[in-house]
Amino acid sequence: MSGGGVTADGLRIVRLANFVTPASGGLRTALRELGRGYLAAGHEPVLVIPGAAPSDTMTSQGRVITLPGPELPGTGGYRVLAGRARLGALLEELAPDRLEVSDRTTLRWTGEWARRRRIPSVMVSHETADGVLRTWGVPRAFALRAADRLNRRSAWSYARIVCTTEWAEREFVRIGARNVVRAPLGVDLDRCRPGRRSKVLRARYAEGADVLLLMCSRLSVEKRPGLALDTLAVLRGRGVRAALAVAGEGPLRGSLTRRADESRLPVSFLGHVSDPEALADLQAAADICLAPGPAETFGLSALEALACGTPVVAGASSALPEVIGDAGKAAPGTARAFAGAVGELLSRPEPARREAARARAELFGWDRAVAAFLAAHGARTTRTPGFPEAAV
Repeated sequence: MSGGGVTADGLRIVRLANFVTPASGGLRTALRELGRGYLAAGHEPVLVIPGAAPSDTMTSQGRVITLPGPELPGTGGYRVLAGRARLGALLEELAPDRLEVSDRTTLRWTGEWARRRRIPSVMVSHETADGVLRTWGVPRAFALRAADRLNRRSAWSYARIVCTTEWAEREFVRIGARNVVRAPLGVDLDRCRPGRRSKVLRARYAEGADVLLLMCSRLSVEKRPGLALDTLAVLRGRGVRAALAVAGEGPLRGSLTRRADESRLPVSFLGHVSDPEALADLQAAADICLAPGPAETFGLSALEALACGTPVVAGASSALPEVIGDAGKAAPGTARAFAGAVGELLSRPEPARREAARARAELFGWDRAVAAFLAAHGARTTRTPGFPEAAV
């Protein structure tokens, strides 16, 4: 098998993903770190994603192929891999030993493609189907029925379904799927660390406030970013001198900016923070991180905040309570509940709450995540002795 540093018995793991943009957050991070881990274990990862123009490059996460894909209106730049014939031809050319798909809608046909060729395939569930539908206003009963139909077809199409949390696994357990495995995601514990905390940076964004809140999120309807502004308003109404920094971009930015201006809320909209070092500095500088998304199946940005020593208030309806444990607070999706949870965390001594946050994050290293994903593929999880490290 070809590829820099790939061992003789390594596997070519072709990964397909939609909804990845230069401003993507958790999914882009997960794809990058898993690819690096696969490469380090002596395999050959190949990532195929949509983009504005075609490209084929070697990167630190292995080979990355971009196919031109249409932009979905109203999504802030999300694109999809369209053209089944073109993608099918590429898959034939790549001849994968394993197929990994991070999309449960438009790419579900690739599971059947792999099954006909006896190629073991995995679908990674990065969100719950019923949760996303409910976020977009679909009534609960209809969302559950639609999700069950979709999930039955997915469980039939792929050899395995990978869920990152027990919470995400429940919708497949509900339909009796027997090919579900759990594999957590991880966090860079070296880059994200409490020692990055800077009083100067905190003062810059707090602008004289006593409490600096942070939200790292795509500004789109399924993430419910407006709840962070509502929480800030409730806190200030209660006499808490708080400010909010928002790291993220998306179609709701304009309306959120107008709301903050009209309500005279101290909110700093930073846009997409592309430099991971700068983002870690920001996460360490904050006092509390808000994660209002109601359908998150893991929440990488929240885990990064914990690794930086910053506790998290997360939506109780998501998987984040399972991830953050006692290092944060879960709250129903209302501003009053979120504000109350912020107050409870602030009542804890700062050193204790920051130490607890870091300790929780240390349970989620990327080495553990990579090993779990490779195990789901039935692939070797460590490099064969005697072979050099991957050089890309």
